[in-house]
Amino acid sequence: MEIYLDANATTPVLPQARAAALAVMADAYGNPSSIHGSGLKARALLDEARAAARQVLGVPSGQLLFTSGATEGIQTAVLSALSALRQRREAGDSTVLQLLYGATEHKAVPEALKHWNAVLGLHLPIAAIPVGRDGRHDLAWLRAQAPSAGLVCTMAANNETGVISDLDGIADALRGSPALWLVDGVQALGKLALKPVERGIDYAPFSGHKLYAPKGVGMLYVREGAPFTPLLAGGGQEGALRAGTENMAGIAALGAVLRALQDGSSFASAATMAGHRSQLEAALREAFAGLVFNAPPALCLPTTLNFAVPGLSAKLLLDLFDAAGLRVSGGSACSASKAQPSYVLEAMGLPAWQTAAAVRMSFGAADPAEMIAEACQRIRACGAALRANCLVEAPEDTAHGTAPLLTRFVVDGACCYLLADAASQRCVVVDPLPELVERLAQWLRCRGFTLAAVLDTHSHGDHASSAAELRAAVPAALQATGAVDALGWPQGATQITLGAYRLSRLALPGHTEDSTAYLLHEGTQLQLALVGDTVLPGALGRSDFVQSAPLAYADSLRLLARAVGPQTLLLPGHDYDNRFACTLAVEAAAQPLLAGVLQGQLDAAAFAAAKAALEQDLAPTAYQTMACGARVDAATPAVCVELPVARAQALQQAGSAALLVDVREPYEQQLGQAPGLDDGASSQAVPLSGLLNALPQWLALPADTPVVFYCRSGNRSAQAAHALRRLGHQQAFSVAGGLALWPERATASV
Repeated sequence: MEIYLDANATTPVLPQARAAALAVMADAYGNPSSIHGSGLKARALLDEARAAARQVLGVPSGQLLFTSGATEGIQTAVLSALSALRQRREAGDSTVLQLLYGATEHKAVPEALKHWNAVLGLHLPIAAIPVGRDGRHDLAWLRAQAPSAGLVCTMAANNETGVISDLDGIADALRGSPALWLVDGVQALGKLALKPVERGIDYAPFSGHKLYAPKGVGMLYVREGAPFTPLLAGGGQEGALRAGTENMAGIAALGAVLRALQDGSSFASAATMAGHRSQLEAALREAFAGLVFNAPPALCLPTTLNFAVPGLSAKLLLDLFDAAGLRVSGGSACSASKAQPSYVLEAMGLPAWQTAAAVRMSFGAADPAEMIAEACQRIRACGAALRANCLVEAPEDTAHGTAPLLTRFVVDGACCYLLADAASQRCVVVDPLPELVERLAQWLRCRGFTLAAVLDTHSHGDHASSAAELRAAVPAALQATGAVDALGWPQGATQITLGAYRLSRLALPGHTEDSTAYLLHEGTQLQLALVGDTVLPGALGRSDFVQSAPLAYADSLRLLARAVGPQTLLLPGHDYDNRFACTLAVEAAAQPLLAGVLQGQLDAAAFAAAKAALEQDLAPTAYQTMACGARVDAATPAVCVELPVARAQALQQAGSAALLVDVREPYEQQLGQAPGLDDGASSQAVPLSGLLNALPQWLALPADTPVVFYCRSGNRSAQAAHALRRLGHQQAFSVAGGLALWPERATASV
């Protein structure tokens, strides 16, 4: 069962609202501008909804028009205010007024200001009103700027943090100012008394879908006497304030919601909602040690919690909650796909880790107590899953899952590897990254493994090695190996043993003078090679650093080929395109320069010269980090790996030889089995972080065996499918849309 805790993004439609909309579509479908009976019925519904809105908002005077939503209302209000400012300028007023907006406003507001400021040719200065650590506007700053303000835009309550603005304080700061005042009332509707008339608010937009009405309907309040310019001109609807035939189904539904606000039974009281929030707060604190709330609860809406957990990314938490059937978000839904730190929290001056790791949990006033109780139970289960998988501190008696042989971590394209032998409880970390020190230390403390070595494949050009930091973080886990060289290899040792496995080293100067590969053997069988930046998927490591050895590079590649052969998996130090691994056979086919070296067509000097030409003025990566290799692979057409859900179901139900692979992480899998994917085709659970462990097995399958990957949304499974195809198994697919689109057959078990 899905538990929806993202009400600040949107809400389900209230039953009364659905009924009202359907009734309009089925029976009262007349055009309210028509003068016959059907039109008059529609007009009566329109008037009833407007009257309910006036009562709820407490606005007996002024204009109240129905819109398509808050964005249209904001655009209309900004256009109206700026048109009035232009008229003043055209009338000879040379005062240069500025446009002010709260630094934590929804992006619709500053974007509207920039747009209409340019379109109307005003070119007025635009400035953000600072906010404090509590998320509230700096009233002293606003008071100082108010005399020169033409329009001030502030929200009643923030959509990300739930922080309630001090509207009375803002009204006082604007007293005597020539500014018009726009208040975004989206999150306030049904939760706060906005008091537009008493406070002198000029414009207040609202959105229906934030309060149990359908999407596509909203309202705009305009104070009596405030300047107004229609955004839409045409047939004269809405008293010539907003042209276009009214969305009668949406307006009827919104009217039903507004009436429900007045009946006292459909929505929880403020005290009840505060109690629900307290329950969720307690569950979150119990589940996640060290959790911090990003805004003072006392200043926030009773329906909103915004928090971060040290050491856990927002993405990890979102995947975790989603696996438990809890729908939450990382901030504003309008910018959720951009994967950037929260600008709201940045404006509040919070530390970078909080702005990047923030999660928003918001419920609605119509959510029952039983749902909140179930949500709390699942939140606690999420915490237990993290403890069981060593992602957070855990009591000594906590049972942990089996550690895979190989785990890959990636930070902005840079790769770190953890080699761990469960039988001997010994492990090695290769190419540690500063961002992973605490996570790796936590893993070691939790599982009690011995850290046999912390190795680098070369002296890095784009980041400092964190080997010393990691060793210092886990002194109890370190094996006493004596002195180590600059790359962390025990001096005098020819190999490092991990139970039945052993690591040997192979010097490969080129990318740097000290570039080294580590070869992993099981018994006498070579399993894989960790090659750093000597060979990357689709590229060769650059050799234009001061510490590079460009003339040695060609011989090193030939030495590597003799040592590992064409088909051994090579694990790179950087993987900018999520290809996971490569082989010399695959790379020689894709990279003419590599093929020329291995086939003897290029000597060391010619190879070095060709690479030097490629490496001139290398642009930064997509992560704005130094590129550690120039792409030299031949162009290959993009291949679609997405398999529609219907085809994936057909493969499963036909009992074919298809292999279904769940690439969600263990903490996600622990919280719930994939619904409807437990019979038919054979299945495996191989997390994306451990994909390298299973690649050899899948590459050995018959060429016509479909391997179908799935995850929560389809993103990670697509990475796995592309990687397997590139390595040679062409029947690799990703379930389109992931589990989000798979028909549910079972309830997640938590």
